[in-house]
Amino acid sequence: MKCSVKAPAKINLSLDVLGKRADGYHEVEMIMTTVDLADRIDLTETTDRRITVEVSEGFVPSDHRNLAWQAGDLLQKRYKVNKGAHIYITKRIPVAAGLAGGSSDAAATLRGLNELWGLGLSLDELAKLGGEIGSDVPFCVYGGTAIATGRGEIIRHIDSPPPFWVILAKPPTGVSTADIYRGLKLDAIEHPDTRAMEAAIEEQDFDEICSLLHNVLESVTLGLYPEVDNIKKQMQKFGADGVLMSGSGPTVFGLVAKESRLNRIYNGLRGFCDDVHAVRLIRSSNTCLKPYKDDML
Repeated sequence: MKCSVKAPAKINLSLDVLGKRADGYHEVEMIMTTVDLADRIDLTETTDRRITVEVSEGFVPSDHRNLAWQAGDLLQKRYKVNKGAHIYITKRIPVAAGLAGGSSDAAATLRGLNELWGLGLSLDELAKLGGEIGSDVPFCVYGGTAIATGRGEIIRHIDSPPPFWVILAKPPTGVSTADIYRGLKLDAIEHPDTRAMEAAIEEQDFDEICSLLHNVLESVTLGLYPEVDNIKKQMQKFGADGVLMSGSGPTVFGLVAKESRLNRIYNGLRGFCDDVHAVRLIRSSNTCLKPYKDDML
């Protein structure tokens, strides 16, 4: 048996850091939503109990460092599954970009193997497992739009924002999330208004959503990587309605209400970096799962 699962990227409409926890993680409060830029996870059941990973991009690890491998290994060991799986990842989400590509791959693997192996676990159970792999994995199990708290693993679902376009632009820069958090001065943070953002989403107020976009990590990343700051300024110059860095970066996203403005922004940004995408929001859960048999290929 085989199945294919969609693994969408996420963006942060709001990202706040509330303090340092005793376990070494940071206490966060984030509003995240999924966008229609996705990896594809193809899962094939095997009989030898091995978990193997193959990735379309050669620079992405395919061993125990890969979060999809960790998801398969955890699910297999926790539920004593006597079967294995081959995981093929077709990458479309930029790597190390602040878009949760690896976490989404892990979440899709959990959902897909749950179906493939007939485990019958709920999304809540899968999300709890995902929290053992990474802080963004629980959100990615559910998809849609949510407020994430704790270290990111506590999820409260909220309404989806109104429909709009999203431009994603990633400069050819690697950013260390650990370095960005280390550079954050907790006593000097200008905190976003998370409650106001939630209300703006509930009221479907696009202009207010754009005015409330805020990421406390952005000032650290922009200070260390001028090219990220340049992408943000160019996106604003070309006419995006709201612009923000996602996660710890380096991807910058722009919200665009009118499709007529989309091509101008897209083409303008292509002059500054190659990795540019124009996508829509995914306004519902991302549990898109397509099981199929060998004879259907």
